[in-house]
Amino acid sequence: MKVYLSSDMEGTAGVVDWGQCRGPGAEYDHYRRLLQDEVNAAIAGAMDAGATEFLVNDSHSSMQNLRPGELLGGARYLSGRHKPTYMMEGLDASFDAVFLVSYHGSMGGPSSVLSHTYNPAAIARVRLGGVEVGESGINALVALGHGVPVVLVTGDETTAEEARAVCPGIEAAVVKRSVTRFAAESLHPDEACALIRSGAAAALRGLSSARLPAIELPATLEVTFRNADLAEMACRIVGVERTGVLEVSITDADPVELYRTFVTVVLLTRGIAE
Repeated sequence: MKVYLSSDMEGTAGVVDWGQCRGPGAEYDHYRRLLQDEVNAAIAGAMDAGATEFLVNDSHSSMQNLRPGELLGGARYLSGRHKPTYMMEGLDASFDAVFLVSYHGSMGGPSSVLSHTYNPAAIARVRLGGVEVGESGINALVALGHGVPVVLVTGDETTAEEARAVCPGIEAAVVKRSVTRFAAESLHPDEACALIRSGAAAALRGLSSARLPAIELPATLEVTFRNADLAEMACRIVGVERTGVLEVSITDADPVELYRTFVTVVLLTRGIAE
């Protein structure tokens, strides 16, 4: 059994501030260790259920947050800040399941610690097929394209609910309760890791009944930007259509290509985002 794991950081139990998940510094070093522990808890749970091969795609910030030699299960480690398929780089049809570890809520949804949708300085909200989505829902496009179910998400309850909207039946390990965008009540790190481990094992033991992301094709992403200049810039990309002062839409029958166009929009608009 082969598992693909995409790890962010804002969803880690205890994380409530950007300084805790952006280096360098002692605070970042402490919280990256908690992230490492949660990633390893997911791998340990997968191993409990019989998984034997793992790829961890470090998907947070500069994408070099984990210690590769400390990953369990002989996991391969994919890191580095530029990847054509970004948070889902390395996923293909050879995998049996996708885990999303330490994810967070969307910029346009209910309060969720450090919520954003790819770039908080540029993107105000994203809808997929009319449904508000965060990074979990957008990234599910790549899983659908390769025919691999997304079976586990970890983070707060808002993150879990947003993931369930696109991936019905997903196992969710809720390790903290967001009070606001900058406050949360978190489980003790040991308890959080135990919950993630049991959730990962349960997700894989139920793999025979797991479903692919519930995304109807062709699919449309509707992106609302923080200002009109960003929307205008996005329309320089083939396939991106202006639908309002702040809005663009992207439609494609190929979910992976839809995702890659969206990532290109993110990277292009980053240059003029405040």
